Amino acid sequence: MVKLRLRRMGSRNKPFYRIVAVDSRVKRDGKYIESVGYYDPKTEPFTFRVDTEKAVKWLGNGAQPTDTVRSLFRKVGILEMWHKQKYPKKTEMVTDTEN
Repeated sequence: MVKLRLRRMGSRNKPFYRIVAVDSRVKRDGKYIESVGYYDPKTEPFTFRVDTEKAVKWLGNGAQPTDTVRSLFRKVGILEMWHKQKYPKKTEMVTDTEN
């Protein structure tokens, strides 16, 4: 199973994280498939950059975000964007009754 999760980078007491698509069996800082974004919790306010197209593509392919990544995606609006893409609203069809 593919997961979207955080990969810790940086030095001691100065962490930052990459959001990566990775096989769930790989260890935390192991080899990843694709980098999706960047998260730095130490800045005020926190820095969060993500390629929305890649994130939505991986969510559409069935990748499961971890709890932390899910909450970050929710704050930025990526989960809402993916939900709207997956379940589009039915457009009301206007029929022309006058001929």
